[in-house]
Amino acid sequence: MGDSVSNQLFERASRILPGGVNSPVRAFRAVGGHPIFIQSAAGAELVGADGKAYVDYCASWGPMIVGHAHPKVVQVVQEAAARGSSYGAPTEAEVVLAEAIAAAVPSIEMLRMTSSGTEAVMGALRAARGFTGRDLVVKFEGCYHGGADYLLVKAGSGLATFGEPDSGGVPAAIASTTAVLPFNDPDAVRALVAERGEEIAAIILEPVVGNMGCVPPDAGFLELLREQCDACGALLVFDEVMTGFRVARGGAQARFGIRPDLTTMGKIVGGGMPVGVYGGRRDVMEKISPLGPVYQAGTLSGNPLATAAGIATLELLAEPGLYDRLEQAGAEVHGIFEEAAQAAGIPLTVQRVGSMLTPYFRDAAVRTFEDASACDMERFARFHGGMLEHGVYWPCSQYEAGFVSAAHDDAALERTRAAVNAVFPTL
Repeated sequence: MGDSVSNQLFERASRILPGGVNSPVRAFRAVGGHPIFIQSAAGAELVGADGKAYVDYCASWGPMIVGHAHPKVVQVVQEAAARGSSYGAPTEAEVVLAEAIAAAVPSIEMLRMTSSGTEAVMGALRAARGFTGRDLVVKFEGCYHGGADYLLVKAGSGLATFGEPDSGGVPAAIASTTAVLPFNDPDAVRALVAERGEEIAAIILEPVVGNMGCVPPDAGFLELLREQCDACGALLVFDEVMTGFRVARGGAQARFGIRPDLTTMGKIVGGGMPVGVYGGRRDVMEKISPLGPVYQAGTLSGNPLATAAGIATLELLAEPGLYDRLEQAGAEVHGIFEEAAQAAGIPLTVQRVGSMLTPYFRDAAVRTFEDASACDMERFARFHGGMLEHGVYWPCSQYEAGFVSAAHDDAALERTRAAVNAVFPTL
């Protein structure tokens, strides 16, 4: 994409890393070309390996909500590192961060820290299975919950079938413990609960989907899930790894007024450091070892660098007016896309919840994974390449949400407007 240093690095990486990357979406396969290697970041800006600066809307896939390398976060991480990077023993910072999370998210009465969102989801669903004594997990097509075998599944031939493996190396027997339903389809939920409710341990979803772009729940859908879980004795699990502290201080559950039984978080609560959290009802969490029979452990859980960064980030997010500013910046980016598309005569639907948003290259709302898959992927690829050429780093897949940070000031938004206005007429 015009970065010769990145191209050289990608050639080197491809000889030692599968696909040249350590996470598949980074490979730019969905948009063509080679990925931009990053050498540094500050505020709302990334700097590529050749020194070119980009306004960043990937935000490390969400957590950099106060901007990259915020001075306060950098300071506390440096101070923590000077005291030792890992102890494998309890620290006061773990307690402080846990208390801050629970204070902001009332459904979390007790929590456990992990080192990633994947671990957090695995722990939450193991707890749900241990608490209910049931095996079946229900997820929704288009929602991503990490790399656990039983979550890498796709929908079967019917609306309420067992899942089928969506990845090599996933045994069919493991995938069969998960049922996959269409997102925003209340009839499918009711049908599955009516047929197999006594088998369901948990229904898990991203309450605002970020992994097929930004897809909000239809009015009443989250309420229906709460009602159906109560009816059949299953636990409702919100995967708020993206939405936690992003769409509202208390996450999507605060924004929509729904109380899940368990919640998973990550990204922002570690201030960009590797971290995950799962928590919720005390009676469920007391099933976790060493209090109960559900085992889960992690040597680096509650890592002192991650907890320091998380505490500092949550303190910054408590500043008066910050979420209003995020909302306003998100709305401005939303408007920039819509105005440019209208002027260029390009079909575009922009969906946004707070400071996460997606421009979909289609002329209708996206409610399901099927809808997202019907977008003009070739046009998105041209959009992505054009934005890079004009100094804006947008997530490299139509299926990924973009994120606005508190560091996106007027100058960053004007650079974005100029790029969008230059690119859309060429699409």
